[in-house]
Amino acid sequence: MLNELFSTYWQEFLVIASAHILAVASPGPDFAIVMRQSLVFGRKPAIITSIGIGLAIFVHVAIALIGVGALIKSTPWLFTSIKIAGALYLGYIGFQAIRAKKPDGEQKSLETSSSETMPLIRAFRQGFITNVLNPKATLFFFSLFTSLVNVTTPLKIQTLYGIWMAFATGAWFITLSFLLSHRKVRQFFANFGYWIDRILGVFLIALAFILVFAKVN
Repeated sequence: MLNELFSTYWQEFLVIASAHILAVASPGPDFAIVMRQSLVFGRKPAIITSIGIGLAIFVHVAIALIGVGALIKSTPWLFTSIKIAGALYLGYIGFQAIRAKKPDGEQKSLETSSSETMPLIRAFRQGFITNVLNPKATLFFFSLFTSLVNVTTPLKIQTLYGIWMAFATGAWFITLSFLLSHRKVRQFFANFGYWIDRILGVFLIALAFILVFAKVN
């Protein structure tokens, strides 16, 4: 199957992979969540969050392949419901962030395990749900598979496209996790302490409002 992909469908694959990586690299809810996890909680929660985001891509790909994306696009109330659910979840995380309080006494050392304040299952859940409840992501993958993928492309090849995009998404955010959670980067932002959480919280709430009121064609 891989031989078939690279021998027959490599041009289509390159177009899809390029469009996908441009979309993934653009700032959005996923980027904000990973940035918050990296700077506030550390590398491990950020990586687990990134894995959750990557695995959530399979949901969007499955929706696109079985045609549910067309249903969501053509059913305003369903699209609006997903949009509101996603916005509420982002707003919930943002509200938790802006409630961050200045720590009493000496600031915790960066060597202190961050997973004590961010359980890994919670980190995974935040990444997964944030991505799944983004209707723009659903429509993006639906548009990708309907406009860039030829109707004659076998389902097994389209499935490989989906596997690649899930892997590439997770790899991108894991790379960001390593960069943003680097000791020097965190040490620099540590001087701002709890204000990082508050600022990122405001950003997440702003994204929630954008998600609700932005028009998607």
